[in-house]
Amino acid sequence: MSQSFSLVDLLAVADLQTYLSRAARVEEGSVRLIAGSGVLAVYTAILYPRGLMDETPTVLGLRTFATGEEVEFDVVVPIRSLLDRVARVREGAEAAQAAEGEGTAGAPIEIRLPLEVSTVTWAGISPPRGGWQKVGETSSALLQSTAKAGVAEVAEAVPTGTGEQLVQRVRAEVWGRPIDDLEYIPAGAAFAADSLGFVGDDDTVTIHETGRWTRLTTRRGHTLVRRQAWTLRR
Repeated sequence: MSQSFSLVDLLAVADLQTYLSRAARVEEGSVRLIAGSGVLAVYTAILYPRGLMDETPTVLGLRTFATGEEVEFDVVVPIRSLLDRVARVREGAEAAQAAEGEGTAGAPIEIRLPLEVSTVTWAGISPPRGGWQKVGETSSALLQSTAKAGVAEVAEAVPTGTGEQLVQRVRAEVWGRPIDDLEYIPAGAAFAADSLGFVGDDDTVTIHETGRWTRLTTRRGHTLVRRQAWTLRR
């Protein structure tokens, strides 16, 4: 397996750093990287159940990046370790660009992979890569307002110093609740899309489905939701 990957230029490295930084503010766990056919898919877990009785929905973020060379791997690594490496690589590339001139801006930039982790439950749930069908659209404004209301509700219901079990129960209730006018999509999808910077004031959000999965897509990224069995359309 390859021990590194390269992105096509400095802008892509900066983009990856921004995405990982936003994800790490929500969930300081791990990130799944799948590379193949010149594309790197970066999955981050924003919400997922922590036990058998936990009804928190599984909500993932996804960004894709063109790779500078053909590599293939499927690994799960600590998000903070990868973020630190990306930050160092970006700093070095910016220093080299400043010293050598703008002609270096488009050169591929290599990033070495951190050591893998193997105890991440959500990473074993793989969203399909194909078979998606568009089923509708919604607005960024609806997702942003849903996320803002949910964050306020969680903050009000969970005072400082509250135990982890109660926090998780409140989050499961708030983020598992359907979005207004989007019956089969939990509010956690809005929280993920907003937290990862996928929605802007002028963005149209397209909704796609395949099997038990729903995908909310904007030009900034994808939010993937694994629906509960009782929400499946008949």
